[in-house]
Amino acid sequence: MNDAPDDRQHFTQAVTQLGERQDVVASKAIFNSQGLKVVDKGTRINVGLYERLMRHSLSAPLEESVVSANGVSGESLKRTAASILEEVPFFGRLGPEGPQRKLLLNVIETVPLPEAMAFQLTVARDVRPEIYMNLVRTALVAIWLVNKPPLVSRFDLGMAAAAGLLHDIGMLHVDPVLLQPAFRLNREQRRQLYSHPLLSTTLVERHHQYPREVIRAVSEHQEYLDGSGYPRNLSGDAISTLGRVICLSQVVAAMFAPGRSAPEMQLSVLLRLNAHRYDPELSARVLTMVQPQLDVLSAAVVLLDDPVGLLGEIDAILAQLPLELPSDPAMAPARGEAMALVADHGLKLRRALAGVGAVPDQLAQLGDALQDESVQTELTLLAREASWQLRTLGREARRRWRNGADETYPVPMQQWLDRIDALVAAITGPTAQPAAGPQPSDATGTDLGAT
Repeated sequence: MNDAPDDRQHFTQAVTQLGERQDVVASKAIFNSQGLKVVDKGTRINVGLYERLMRHSLSAPLEESVVSANGVSGESLKRTAASILEEVPFFGRLGPEGPQRKLLLNVIETVPLPEAMAFQLTVARDVRPEIYMNLVRTALVAIWLVNKPPLVSRFDLGMAAAAGLLHDIGMLHVDPVLLQPAFRLNREQRRQLYSHPLLSTTLVERHHQYPREVIRAVSEHQEYLDGSGYPRNLSGDAISTLGRVICLSQVVAAMFAPGRSAPEMQLSVLLRLNAHRYDPELSARVLTMVQPQLDVLSAAVVLLDDPVGLLGEIDAILAQLPLELPSDPAMAPARGEAMALVADHGLKLRRALAGVGAVPDQLAQLGDALQDESVQTELTLLAREASWQLRTLGREARRRWRNGADETYPVPMQQWLDRIDALVAAITGPTAQPAAGPQPSDATGTDLGAT
């Protein structure tokens, strides 16, 4: 982990905030990198110590030098997981009362938690609860996905639980504005968001209680089968089996964050439009558990005025790819290859829209059925999800093109990007975040993604 102040200040601040809510003390003397004592053993950590801690580069990570009075434990994780299974119908179907629920809860309870990792989960629970709850939901989905015939070992279930529970622990160490849906990210915040899988990997790897499979899955939780993910743009078989499980699990988990409208309908649409991104067998299993009709009864979706027209505009924008773009001769081969990948991802999205009947020729055949509210609801959700996929495509194009400091995009590309931005703004507003979680502002990737 980079120990530059800009990278550690956010976690240090969260720790001091925790110290205002419960007893957090130094479990040992804290020294700076020059060997000078910064804090005595037993000192209570609070906001008054924040500036002192920030003035020094510490000799050891802060989380390894402090303890809390009311920390996360296996028992408390089990209680949180039990409340999710009880209160969220979708999760109740994953773990119905009886042996299946008992297994899920027992696996969650026995995830290895070194003291420093338990402390970070405590910070998440008490200072960043949205992260904590998402981690527990992700772990539950991951266990369920791995637990399938033929008989799976308890070790495999434990690896899935650990990877799901810890995959986003790095988000505690980045700027908390990344969790605010309406915040437009700057370059530094985008860098933090891109690097958080690597940061999570470093934090998990420090503890030798987690197998290599867990560490690898944590590093891959934002990698997609089509190569559009981050941080390494892995694709296909380059992504491990457990990495695929965690990637999908965190997407599913994010859809059930509190306050989300019609989560099962949104999840159904998301998975059907992203067949090129997620493991098809795993996605199919999740879809068997989704009951979108329940959302119709419990949560209203705000309908778009003209979802058919918006879907037509999305199709027209996708039809512009590949763009014929002039470029610096020295950069032309790399940029040509990059834009070919973007065009391929755009083609897959266009095919996915055709696969769910959401392209102009198919929509024209619906006739009077378009007046049906259930059809309008489905088309609204399709348009919103497709717009976010299109925005992700634009971000990917920007990232892969790699403009120099004083360089501008070719006119056709800039016009294409402007057209995407205008469409997304028309549907959701210029700074809103996608249904499945925060994403970089000018690049591809999903989290608290999921898409």
